[in-house]
Amino acid sequence: MILYYRNPMGLPDTSPEPKKDSMGMDYIPVYADEQGDDVGTVRVSPARLQSLGVRTAPVERRALDAALRAVGRIELDERRIHDVSPRFEGWIERLHVNATGDPVRKGQPLFTVYSPELASARQELAIAEQLRARAGEADPAAREGAQRLAEAARARLRNWQVGGGTGGNSVVFSAPADGIVLEKAAVEGMRFTPGMPVYRIADLSAVWVLADVYEQDLARIAPGQPARVGIDAYPGRSFDARITYIYPTLNAATRTTPVRLELANTEGLLRPGMFAHVELVTGGDTTRLSVPASAIIDDGQRRIVLVAEGEGRFRPQLVETGLRDRDHVEVLSGLEGDERVVVSANFLIDAESNLQAALANFGEGDPETGPARFETRGAFEDFFDDSGTVMMRHEAIPALSWPAMSMEFGLEDPALVEGLAPGTPIRFAFEDRGDGEFVVVEIEPEANSGAESPRLIDATPAPHPASSGASGGHRHEGH
Repeated sequence: MILYYRNPMGLPDTSPEPKKDSMGMDYIPVYADEQGDDVGTVRVSPARLQSLGVRTAPVERRALDAALRAVGRIELDERRIHDVSPRFEGWIERLHVNATGDPVRKGQPLFTVYSPELASARQELAIAEQLRARAGEADPAAREGAQRLAEAARARLRNWQVGGGTGGNSVVFSAPADGIVLEKAAVEGMRFTPGMPVYRIADLSAVWVLADVYEQDLARIAPGQPARVGIDAYPGRSFDARITYIYPTLNAATRTTPVRLELANTEGLLRPGMFAHVELVTGGDTTRLSVPASAIIDDGQRRIVLVAEGEGRFRPQLVETGLRDRDHVEVLSGLEGDERVVVSANFLIDAESNLQAALANFGEGDPETGPARFETRGAFEDFFDDSGTVMMRHEAIPALSWPAMSMEFGLEDPALVEGLAPGTPIRFAFEDRGDGEFVVVEIEPEANSGAESPRLIDATPAPHPASSGASGGHRHEGH
């Protein structure tokens, strides 16, 4: 049953029968079963609840699967890479390991080389040993000279990381660690120079995973945190890992930071370059007050849930949220735990029941925030001295669902419009005092080209005949 028709602009003007306002907008019917019983509560008829498909769910405590997921790739452990680089010039006589990818053990021969420098150093050592033996005790000076020559030859051999033996002109290089041959530049008969990497060997018994974590998730991770790694090549299997380092740089293009994880690779299944799915455990087993994720209405500035109070009544409630998993969101404040919240069609209830009007009640009567305040641009049109009101043309105001139009406002202080000519472009602020009363409290004329922008005039609240009445007529401006 229709009780009455209300003004579409929210003014305190009702009619027992259908009518239009001064702008040609139809008055909105108000039904008996849609009347709110409490301030800030909206109500939807049972028929419309059924047509919208509204469902509710309880607010409850649960352990959130708040794992942080990231993508990464398998990389070599840089601390397990070894280069085999002779420190002298020579030629490769023979290869003992002659294929990239071959596994090697520590101490296993890799290649044999010949070097004239090596042969010369060993000959010097042999001659010095012979001179020292011949000098004996008869000539201390000769013996001392031979000793110095021998030590110099041994020092050269030590610097070349070659044994100090005096036999042979060749030397065999061995693998410095267990691993695989990652790179091989060696070819039999090839000449090499000092410092040239002939073999590169990598130990793959442990590998790194470099994962890219988004900037907003960095506060949720720390070194030592456990993780699970999934590999596309092995579906259904996960590998245990641990965060060992969070890099101090950020990729400005992707807003991500690399995170290093280490994991064992004893089976040799993990190969550098593989794509990895990383799941960082951040929630634990602690139970938390939570609601389904679909219950949250997030307008970018605040988060709201619709609390079901029975008989088609819904109360919008501000909440503060915390951890989030795939299906649920932690509620830090705003709910007690014994409520039910709307989890489907909540945005339709928002539109159907004019939730914006109900939300405005959060600010009304609050001594700290005061009445709801809005700012817009437009033009001054006229001032009515008898009523103390002013006619303004303004742009569309989405927060109030107002189109661009001319509208009569209350005026906080007539001094605000002194010196303004009709048609003057302005910026102005007004307050919603409730019951459809909108009062202009600040006016700033728009600066002309090349002129200094006037100061914003801030009216001091004071009793005024215009401030007690509602705004008057309206006319729609075509845009």
